[in-house]
Amino acid sequence: MEFVQAPGLPPPAGHYSQAVVTRGGLVYVSGVLPARDLPDSSFEAQCASVFDQCAQILRAAGCGLHDVVQCTAYLACVEHWPAFNAAYAAAFGEHRPARAVVPVPALHYGCLVEVQLVAEQPNG
Repeated sequence: MEFVQAPGLPPPAGHYSQAVVTRGGLVYVSGVLPARDLPDSSFEAQCASVFDQCAQILRAAGCGLHDVVQCTAYLACVEHWPAFNAAYAAAFGEHRPARAVVPVPALHYGCLVEVQLVAEQPNG
């Protein structure tokens, strides 16, 4: 297996990798929170930050958002679900991976969204 650290993104603060690639070419992206230094901490800005970081991590693993097979999203309030759907559709376009959205009472650092992905490398 290969451990992935995307250039330009800070390393994880905990004991985990940004992503792990299996010998079979599956890419497991750890839960991604929004950047903590966002000038605009609206839900939409947090979603944009998360999907941008996910894209960077996937690029470092040799794939992209169009290679995602499964997404799990954690929302710190079920009322954000419609806005998440819009941000998700903007990020993925016509690509429709399997997905679970899980409303939770709170996320680390007071964030409003966290996304975890599984992707498949194109030549995996």
